[in-house]
Amino acid sequence: MGIDVSLVMGGIIWVLAATLVALLPMRYQFAPGFALLLLAPVLIFRLGAEFGWLAAVAALAAFISMFRKPLVYYARKMTGRIPPEGPK
Repeated sequence: MGIDVSLVMGGIIWVLAATLVALLPMRYQFAPGFALLLLAPVLIFRLGAEFGWLAAVAALAAFISMFRKPLVYYARKMTGRIPPEGPK
């Protein structure tokens, strides 16, 4: 039973991609940021399965820290706490 190197490399690539996306102008961040947002739970689950629950909790804390504003926005949107945008 060894370390899954592809999983570790996937995590490293995800972190580097998230850093590069953060350097983009705001109008170009949505598509790659959304892809990273969708990939994160899969990566966190696999990290937890391979390295234990402590690694999963650490990865989840890092993920929430990095994506706190989009997560709050989508949570408010799903609960109906953001009014629909109308003409100004």
